[in-house]
Amino acid sequence: MPRRQGTTLLIALVAGTAATAAFVAAAGPTLFSGSGTTQVSAPSAVRPPAAPAHSTGVWIATWAGAPVAGITDPIPARGLTRRTIRDVVHTSVGGDAARITLSNLFGTRPLLVDDATVNTRRVSFRGAPSVTVPVGGQVVSDPVVVPVPADADLVVAFRTPTAQGPVTIHPNSHQTSYVADERGTWQTNLWRYLTAVDVRNATAAGAVVAIGDSLTAGTGSTLDADSRWPDLLSDRLRGRYAVVNKGIAGNRILRDGQIYGQRALDRFDRDVLGTADAKTVIIALGINDVQQFPQEQDPQRIADGLRAMTQRAHARGLRVVGATLMPYEGYRTWTPAQDDVRMRVNALIRAGGIFDAVVDFDAAARDPYRPSRLRPAYDCGDHLHLDDAGYLRLAQQVDLESLHPETPASDQL
Repeated sequence: MPRRQGTTLLIALVAGTAATAAFVAAAGPTLFSGSGTTQVSAPSAVRPPAAPAHSTGVWIATWAGAPVAGITDPIPARGLTRRTIRDVVHTSVGGDAARITLSNLFGTRPLLVDDATVNTRRVSFRGAPSVTVPVGGQVVSDPVVVPVPADADLVVAFRTPTAQGPVTIHPNSHQTSYVADERGTWQTNLWRYLTAVDVRNATAAGAVVAIGDSLTAGTGSTLDADSRWPDLLSDRLRGRYAVVNKGIAGNRILRDGQIYGQRALDRFDRDVLGTADAKTVIIALGINDVQQFPQEQDPQRIADGLRAMTQRAHARGLRVVGATLMPYEGYRTWTPAQDDVRMRVNALIRAGGIFDAVVDFDAAARDPYRPSRLRPAYDCGDHLHLDDAGYLRLAQQVDLESLHPETPASDQL
């Protein structure tokens, strides 16, 4: 289904999940008697069977969102037992069955989830309709046979009747999701608890994982347009690979973000290597190490961090493509000295020995008449982030053949 045709489907699905919520509210305490609820005691992920019986495909991530922080929910419900979360996500590849991953990474108490659905089709956990996600853990649902179209909006709905916070979220999603209770339905730009949707797919060669910062997460792009550069890269690939976006606004390599997000070196194994059928990773990180306070002065430390992630990916057989750092003169933290650090990082990247292949985002996005600034046609207005045209430009720079998961270059790093 073309991306721009997803709205009609989404409206229908939201209406359907509203009906589901009404049924659950009417059922009341009978759903919480204790029977039929799976208790997951360990913080590690619960993995279901590799695929449903008689499967001819493999499990591959069609969408993912990195868990970022734990917060007190900004949309509290007076009656938590009548509250339904509807996370809206956009698929890259399709399939004939799905499974979901729910995270309580930043929670401080066990998380009860029940009545989970994918496009209104009910989801179970080890055969039970409910599951308790442990503090700091995640769970993966049983497979559910449901058609999942490629390049389309998907509604994953579930109820969290005891969730009072911290709520594990991905903020600034650039996608409208919903929270519903007895008072009505509320729009939100947070993805709550949901961190992955995998599909059973027999044709895609694997998943490409984009790990990055706000420039990968899509800051400056149009709401609900799916115009982040990983979305547009997925359009170019036409189902050859899935593409999942693990960008976090403010993310750094060497330090935790100023507001949200574990540093990339700490989240890499979970967010990249833990992705279903990951074959290639695109690393687009480093600009926040340069521009955020405290500002990194040593380009070699940034390059060493990038190299460390490459080595960990190689150890798991993944190919690694790395991006150069784009200019940002005009942004409030820019200085000539830090721009020099950025350019020296780029020189190290272009010299080789860090990644298997390089995509030169800097050369694509910079103003040819003033290379320390973004090209005005691509600048969203803050001189650091791009607009839709800029993100399309980045997606067009990726050499599709460079993504092929051939044996990675030997580690002489």
